[in-house]
Amino acid sequence: MKTLHLAAMAMAALLGLAPAAPAAAAYPENPVKIIVGFPPGQSADLIARALAAKLGPALGNTTVIVDNRAGAAGIIGMQVTAKSSPDGYTLMMSSSTTLAINPSLYPKLPYDPLRDFAPVTLVAKLPLYLIVNADSPFRTLADFVDYAKAHPGKMNFGSAGNGLTNHLAMEMFKSRAKIDLVHVPYKGGPAAVTDLMAGRINAMFETGPGSLEFIKAGKLRALAVSSMERSNVMPDLPTIAESGYPGFEAIAWVGLVAPAGTPAAIVERLSSESRKILQTPEFASNLKALGGFPAGNTPKEFDAYIRSEMKAWGDAVRISGAKVD
Repeated sequence: MKTLHLAAMAMAALLGLAPAAPAAAAYPENPVKIIVGFPPGQSADLIARALAAKLGPALGNTTVIVDNRAGAAGIIGMQVTAKSSPDGYTLMMSSSTTLAINPSLYPKLPYDPLRDFAPVTLVAKLPLYLIVNADSPFRTLADFVDYAKAHPGKMNFGSAGNGLTNHLAMEMFKSRAKIDLVHVPYKGGPAAVTDLMAGRINAMFETGPGSLEFIKAGKLRALAVSSMERSNVMPDLPTIAESGYPGFEAIAWVGLVAPAGTPAAIVERLSSESRKILQTPEFASNLKALGGFPAGNTPKEFDAYIRSEMKAWGDAVRISGAKVD
């Protein structure tokens, strides 16, 4: 019996010394990628890079990179994200275009905005500026509209691409002001802005990140802003709503999503860390300098926001009669 007891004690000791089973790997162990469906220099790209720079350290000094998958009104990037592994290592800086406008504008999409993605958080809201060349004869919105009415179909406007927010915003304004302008789509906002400065197109809507530096440098002129409130960086600039078009509003936004099926704990952590970053004075100040406003909400709140925006922009598409060229 003594021998058996000693053997049992020895076995217990050996078991006590045995290494414990490895714990589940802590997230993140690998670099995290944020896909952007638009070219470098566009609003979604600039904001994604600003967030990535802070999100890496917040997640434990991991690397967060931005991967531009531009093309087809952000559809390519959304499709890549939807098909990515739902493990938290691939995210998408989505937008009002990709989640709220495309579903009404395109009869068939290779992704479902509600079924294929897990909302993380709304990152920023971005008013649009109606801009013209600095040498343009138009000094006010009224000047622009009056000339367009006197010369139907003779003026054009640029956009970052068919079906994007700044394209649809102008379609909405055309409908409201009863003017006829020709659409010139570009492969990204920077290319359109470059041609606007060169005088190759007459006007366009653009967000602050894509236009404010050129407005401040005297290369572009802003006629009005599309938000209900005046711009926080150009308070003397009138809104479209107060310029004779009450109730007019068209605001772009960007938000972080993950592929559907991403573990809820990872989605919540990404949301929580992102919201902390958005609330910092530094991030808010940088975004304000670009004419934007930091947002930040829970995954559930962002899901509700996406659904409400899908309805609002869908109504706008139908009312304006906007179509992709």
